Amino acid sequence: MEKWLVMVMVLVSWKICNAREAFCAKSEVTYDGRSLIIDGHRKILFAGSIHYPRSTPQMWPNLIAKAKEGGVDVIQTYVFWNLHEPQPGKYDFSGRNDLVGFIKEAKAQGMYVCLRIGPFIESEWTYGGFPFWLHDIPGIVYRTDNEPFKFYMQNFTTKIVNMMKEEGLYASQGGPIILSQIENEYNNIQRAFGQAASQYVQWAAKMAVGLDTGVPWIMCKQTDAPDPVINTCNGMKCGETFTGPNSPNKPALWTENWTSFYQVYGGQPYIRSAEDLAFHVTLFIARNGSYVNYYMYHGGTNFGRTSSAYVITAYYDQAPLDEYGLLRQPKYGHLKQLHTAIKSCSTTLLQGVQRNFSLGQLQEGYVFEEEKGGCVAFLINNDIQKKVTVQFRNRSYELLPKSISILPDCQNVAFNTANVNTTSNQRIISPKQKFSSVDVWKQFQDVIPSFEDTSVKSNSFLEQMNTTKDQTDYLWYIHRFENNLSCSKPTLTVQSAAHVAHAFLNNTYIGGAHGNHDVKNFTLELPVTLHEGTNNLSILSVMVGLPDSGAFLERRFAGLISVQLDCSEKESLSLTNSLWGYKIGLLGEQLQAYKGENSSGIEWSQLGNIKEQTLVWYKTAFDTPKGDDPVVLDLGSMGKGEAWVNGQSIGRYWILFHDSKGNPSQSLYHVPRSFLKDSGNFLVLVEEGGGNPLGISLDTVAVTDLHQNFSKLSFPSSA
Repeated sequence: MEKWLVMVMVLVSWKICNAREAFCAKSEVTYDGRSLIIDGHRKILFAGSIHYPRSTPQMWPNLIAKAKEGGVDVIQTYVFWNLHEPQPGKYDFSGRNDLVGFIKEAKAQGMYVCLRIGPFIESEWTYGGFPFWLHDIPGIVYRTDNEPFKFYMQNFTTKIVNMMKEEGLYASQGGPIILSQIENEYNNIQRAFGQAASQYVQWAAKMAVGLDTGVPWIMCKQTDAPDPVINTCNGMKCGETFTGPNSPNKPALWTENWTSFYQVYGGQPYIRSAEDLAFHVTLFIARNGSYVNYYMYHGGTNFGRTSSAYVITAYYDQAPLDEYGLLRQPKYGHLKQLHTAIKSCSTTLLQGVQRNFSLGQLQEGYVFEEEKGGCVAFLINNDIQKKVTVQFRNRSYELLPKSISILPDCQNVAFNTANVNTTSNQRIISPKQKFSSVDVWKQFQDVIPSFEDTSVKSNSFLEQMNTTKDQTDYLWYIHRFENNLSCSKPTLTVQSAAHVAHAFLNNTYIGGAHGNHDVKNFTLELPVTLHEGTNNLSILSVMVGLPDSGAFLERRFAGLISVQLDCSEKESLSLTNSLWGYKIGLLGEQLQAYKGENSSGIEWSQLGNIKEQTLVWYKTAFDTPKGDDPVVLDLGSMGKGEAWVNGQSIGRYWILFHDSKGNPSQSLYHVPRSFLKDSGNFLVLVEEGGGNPLGISLDTVAVTDLHQNFSKLSFPSSA
């Protein structure tokens, strides 16, 4: 009886294991010069980057399921230090920060995980993922052989590794994590640190390996990655650019194949075709690559103030899964077919002997053959204009321009990278509610502070990031001065190393200016009319994200550089080295106006003269659209600011910063359904100037095949 009961319990346990999770038994993950080896089996793996804080826990199951359906084997994610340790020793792994929950969801769906701990990540994430308190550690220099930095880096890395171990999430424990990454693209800045850089790389590798995860560690774009750490490639064309592993005993891994590129305000989206992606993935595999990760497979949303300098709120919207998690065709389907073709012959690719040969001036081939007869061929046409016919093993094959044909049996073409069979799709935006009535809005006018309102004062300009500690985008620079100039209308000249400057003279807005992603400093020049006697100059300096990369990040300067008044070349008044007062943030931020109905100390009033208003908070309410389609706010009528729904920030907007075609870089802003209640949702915006809330609409998003009959589509009228 007892033996029977034990057998039943084992059987039930086995069924639960296989029904819910693909990983129950411990796995051994090793590697050699050909590939990763899991439990003695070589693997060709396709991975997709999905970053947990750029979506919501409610979205994770669907995103991971779509990745799996698309032929992806591995979910790859960074770990976001500034989210998890906002203050030294105080950790947050709740909500969108639930790293363990995200990895467990991947495990439940039978997916492997590549965990890129960093903890420097860049990723167009504010301050490269570093918490800003790191800046204030005495004597710290980031990412070099610096004891204070190494202490905190090791502390956080160890924290994450121990969390994974406690939850049994490494493959060596029966979990899904098969790879971990330490550091990130360090070769980009290594030269700046000289010999200390090499010492740091050695230390980082030794520290990581010493944490005993039981799975391999990688360093991306790190040609001198110390054994046993694997150096990997990032870029769009690693089949052409990767110089290879730095040891014959390491496999060729591609950790970032950019499916698009990040977009900045004033820039247009980078459209990378499905054909180009497929070509370079196939070339990498043909040249002995065995791991390809799509960065991003789903980009998602830079909620709140998380994006880095000038980066828009939507992230890699052109990925196989768009910002909202909808399929972007034909990219998704074409890559799925490619994965199927590669996997159909993976055994021969991993066990066969590779041979390369010429098929013409711009054509070549790769063959993998096994002794037992298996054979795979890649026929490559590098001519970007002409299709060609090549001869291979007494057969003729037509190759489209810039394409690769895959022959899993060295005879029949299973896939050609330029032959797209997946139907394209298109977004359909359905308006659900307009906010065009003055009666549905309330407003709160923020305050322009005067010199008397400031408690912090200095005779030299304070650096903005160090002053605000990344708690706000806004810092007021305020100066009171006597008008001793001979002219009545001097020119005010402000030089700034921040991103935006708004100038107010005697409580009146006189103008603003901004920089861009590629030009770090900008100048604001305005003719001004001074009062006789005392004048109050208030300049609101604005950051649109912190820098995310480069050597000596801790030394970066942001904020005002110089301010002066000019009557002529001979007469000017420099205000730079005068006494300035400072006010951190907006009054509405301090009063938590973004909480809407829950904000206290704020008297909301009826809408004023919209055209003449600056620094205004707007508030309205709405009900959630029925159905499951993603919800967006069309903010195309606004200027620049930030938006919140039910107290949760959906990100910055900057509609007035147009691209070269005269269009805003982003006008639709994702509102995850998990942010919403069925009814009575509050929308709050802070508008710096130039926006009209009466033009905002609440929409839903869907996709449809381009071949669908558009005349049959129903577009709901606005309510």
